[in-house]
Amino acid sequence: MKDYSFFSYDVHEALHLSEKEREVVLDCFKNIKLELEQAIDKHSKSLIVNNIELFLNYCMRFYDRQFITRDHVNQGVIGKFENLVDDYLKSENPKNIGFPMVNYFAEKLNLSANYFGDLIKKELGISPQEFIHNKLIDVAKEQILDERKSISEISYDLGFRYPQHFTRLFKTKVGVSPSEYKSLN
Repeated sequence: MKDYSFFSYDVHEALHLSEKEREVVLDCFKNIKLELEQAIDKHSKSLIVNNIELFLNYCMRFYDRQFITRDHVNQGVIGKFENLVDDYLKSENPKNIGFPMVNYFAEKLNLSANYFGDLIKKELGISPQEFIHNKLIDVAKEQILDERKSISEISYDLGFRYPQHFTRLFKTKVGVSPSEYKSLN
């Protein structure tokens, strides 16, 4: 069931079905109902399970299609997400609230975290957390060039509790530590 992330989507993130897709879903239900009404035999359980799995797989297909066909809606969400991340990182929120989390942005966009994550992954090819990390590293690169700020200060300003966590992320993303980056520039 964990493969079907749409179970944790909010009600307003419902699946939009075409008429043909609706027929496919209803056929799945009809087959399940038929099996439930039959006399039980050695095939009943596997046929019911297989029909339920078929239904779930069609739902996955239709959700994936929906992310593609509703591209105009998705682009608006991505633009808003980018603006929210930029605004968050420019504010005092990282210091006061902490490191920016996916749930925070999903909530601001009135989306469930799973739907939001699936949408961003399908549209950008990276997870929302990776997007946030990339934005955070861009801001960090600018701040590192400011001679008045220490690496620890920058780390705390960006919402990290421990400078070593910032250093680890920075090195993973950039290939060098923040100190090395500072000395190279």
